Amino acid sequence: MAIHLSKLALLRSFTPIPRLISTATGRYRFSACSIEGAPSSGSSIWSVLGDDANRNHQEFQKWPNGGGMFHKTACIESTALIEIGAVVHSECVIAANVHIGSGTIVGPAVKIGESTKVGYNVSLTNSIIGDACFIHNGVCIGQDGFGFFVDEHGSMRKKPQVDAECKDRESRGGWRDTVIGDHSKIDNLVQIGHNVVIGKSCILCGQVGVAGSVTMGDHVTLGGRVAVRDHVSIVSKVRLAANSAVTKDIKESGDYGGFPAVPIHEWRKQVATLQTLKKRTP
Repeated sequence: MAIHLSKLALLRSFTPIPRLISTATGRYRFSACSIEGAPSSGSSIWSVLGDDANRNHQEFQKWPNGGGMFHKTACIESTALIEIGAVVHSECVIAANVHIGSGTIVGPAVKIGESTKVGYNVSLTNSIIGDACFIHNGVCIGQDGFGFFVDEHGSMRKKPQVDAECKDRESRGGWRDTVIGDHSKIDNLVQIGHNVVIGKSCILCGQVGVAGSVTMGDHVTLGGRVAVRDHVSIVSKVRLAANSAVTKDIKESGDYGGFPAVPIHEWRKQVATLQTLKKRTP
């Protein structure tokens, strides 16, 4: 389920005191102690928001290393840095030496591996982030995929979604996890659809679009603005020229280009032929 956050505000007229409830070495869980003298419902903002909002507010605490907020059920290593303005929601697991930038929202039950750096204004939901990843500013990971179907009554329905395992920016999967392999690099303005599996050491340049349920091998390079249609497979060690479009499975390694994508030497022949015909046309 996607999280819609229209405004982030800290409504605090008192400071809760965290209490340690776990003795695991280097990893802590916190809960809010009862606080005497908290503002009454008739004299504070909670009279407008209600008791549930009051309880939900008190379940978030200030993380001592960086000043960000975290839910009392989150499990966070003491070496993690959560900058002010970042929010870590319930049941999250944050490993050692993780750095979470200001304005980032880490949704419920997200896991972030060791030494991963998350930039500013990032949104993470329904995700498992591996070790030593770098997530740049403004990235969104784990939102619902663009999956719809028409039911027996002719109505448009949203396909059910499952949790995604991911290491970069993408939609969460429907019938399988969306997976980005180790050491892969993804440029700006890249869209990765639901159920996509990308292998190790792949490079996706700016404005690439990968439709749902695509499977890519290892060491695949997609040039700028490459489009890959849904449900196709690309073997390992394939390179696609900029503006190419993959409309069917690529079963042999090598360089490809054009629309539809063909082996690079064939594409060059097509371009040369078109230029020749153009010159002959009066």
